[in-house]
Amino acid sequence: MPPSSVSPWLAWAADTLGARVRALTGSRANLDEFTQPLGDPGLFGPDSQAWRVHAHFVAMMVGGLSSLIVQSLHPRALAAVWDHSDFRHQLKARLGRTAHFVAATTYGGQDMAQQAIARVNAIHARIQGVDQAGEPYVANEPALLRWVHLAEVSAFLSAYQHLARTPLSPAQADAYVAEMTRVGQALGATDLPLTWRATQAALEAYVPALRFDARAQEIYRILMAYPADWIDRPLLQLMQQVALDILPESMRRILGQAAPCELTAQLRRRALQVAGEPVQWMLDHQGVAAIARARVQGQRLTLSRWPWTSCPSQTMSATDFT
Repeated sequence: MPPSSVSPWLAWAADTLGARVRALTGSRANLDEFTQPLGDPGLFGPDSQAWRVHAHFVAMMVGGLSSLIVQSLHPRALAAVWDHSDFRHQLKARLGRTAHFVAATTYGGQDMAQQAIARVNAIHARIQGVDQAGEPYVANEPALLRWVHLAEVSAFLSAYQHLARTPLSPAQADAYVAEMTRVGQALGATDLPLTWRATQAALEAYVPALRFDARAQEIYRILMAYPADWIDRPLLQLMQQVALDILPESMRRILGQAAPCELTAQLRRRALQVAGEPVQWMLDHQGVAAIARARVQGQRLTLSRWPWTSCPSQTMSATDFT
């Protein structure tokens, strides 16, 4: 839907919704970055399951929150963030920068994706230390990167399956998992599962090493106090609640939380689906996935009348925990 074909009212609505997305996610990426080079499909291409899953805004927000909660339960993975990141004090800014990485690797051209991966690897190569138990860590350790990858893929896919009007079939879910290994392996993770069932089993194998200690509790508190304007807070609180609803049962036990009432969880699910529809409409026409799809088709969407510049997908990423 090019701007010239949009009525003034719809243009205003899209601009308003875009401003709310930018305010909520903290993203400051320029969508023009995703318009070139024409014909470049990037790492996955528009027919991939990664493009489909990552274009679902509320699922990515919910999955991101859930993923970060789970990742913080690993003491050595959390130590790298605690010692070397401004995450605790600049939450929205940090996650906005991470949003650009995930959007670049999903929807950017080949060069853009590879450059984003190279930057993260360069940062990881400099990060090392000792956790509270005296165990050494390095950010580019394959075992830690594997944990982060598993938590991220599991949470994003769980959120999508929970919230999408048309969830992925089992074969499509396995295809998503397999596609995402390209980014995980490029970041240094090894021994990555290729199916949804194997991903869940691999994640469960880490349970004995997980702790909801004082640091993890602080991360949880920060995520539940995520900064948002008053107008965005009802939607954010609903996302936070659903992020807890989709946690694996083993992770919920570690957090000391009871399983949600099934009826209440389904009511929250439905409410979030409805609440997210206007934002999804806007992103489907002028979000990063739409911009990238036009690029692959050799076209370029005109953005001059759409002043907001936000990467709507994957606004929270596992790279904050490596």
